[in-house]
Amino acid sequence: MFCKPDSNSRMAHMLNPRAQILLKTLVERYISDGQPVGSRTLSKYSGLDLSPATIRNVMADLEDMGFVASPHTSAGRVPTPRGYRFFVDTLLMVKPLEQVEIRQLQDQLHPDNPNRVIASASQLLSDLTQFAGVVMTPRRSPAFRQLEFVRLSDKRTLLIIVTADGDVQNRIIVTEKSYSESELVQAANYFNQHYANRTFEEARARLQEELKKLHHDMTALMAKALEASDEVLNKNREAYVLSGERNLLHADDIAFNLANVRKLFDVLEQKTTLLQLLDVSQQAQGVQIFIGGESGYLPLDECSMVTAPYEVDGQVVGTVGVIGPTRMAYERVIPIVDITAKLLSSALSYH
Repeated sequence: MFCKPDSNSRMAHMLNPRAQILLKTLVERYISDGQPVGSRTLSKYSGLDLSPATIRNVMADLEDMGFVASPHTSAGRVPTPRGYRFFVDTLLMVKPLEQVEIRQLQDQLHPDNPNRVIASASQLLSDLTQFAGVVMTPRRSPAFRQLEFVRLSDKRTLLIIVTADGDVQNRIIVTEKSYSESELVQAANYFNQHYANRTFEEARARLQEELKKLHHDMTALMAKALEASDEVLNKNREAYVLSGERNLLHADDIAFNLANVRKLFDVLEQKTTLLQLLDVSQQAQGVQIFIGGESGYLPLDECSMVTAPYEVDGQVVGTVGVIGPTRMAYERVIPIVDITAKLLSSALSYH
């Protein structure tokens, strides 16, 4: 279901089955309780018949290898980012979603309006996980259904753009030449007949090939219309939709340190950084997990991101994800992200 780095197989050889079971138990108890895990708890929940001394020896070995750490205030231990990485890639058992949650996702992600579907997906990711949900908007040149021109004055024309998604945008364009109503109708008819349902990139490429066939007076108007349309649609399109970021203020691992909160919210506000992470996620085959600072994009060891790419008509165009504390229930968050990506793909492809 999700991508596993090649280094995990090498890491697995470092730990014998007993050590793996104890590490798995430690991570699960820490995710559940949020408290450092001691040898007595490990003995109780691991299912292994080991003496406290043996467990302490294994824990010391795990600490030496960087999988766990000892907080100064406790005799117990907590997972490190490396321990979490080994856990999610090697030891984790993903739990399937409840049918009621799958139905909730299906009901909300119906293909009525692409922009609404993307916003709904982001909000649902947040609602189901109680963390922050993010959906990268489709990275492809928008297609248009039709263009219309309305004469405003001698050299000012209102351009009306209707996208393939049914979105309507307007833009006033100023031309060097004055066009009559009949000329504007003729230009619109030509556009709609030859380029409807194509992206503006495709239309521009074809138009360059056909300019010689067009009446010279129409050339400037059509080039201007393509340029204005592309600007309008890209300007009005948000790079991603983020929901529930305030939930992170209630995540103990992040919120206990005000400096951590500031660092994380700086990343969420700086679109470039988050987009870089979403772009990386888009290359993955399935769910990908970024733990702490290992990605180079997330600023905190206490923060993780679970992502999955989504498609439109078989082409990967964006990413969905959940941002939350490193101490998150990965076995639950992973299938939520995975199914949301698949349902979003289906809804947008259907549309």
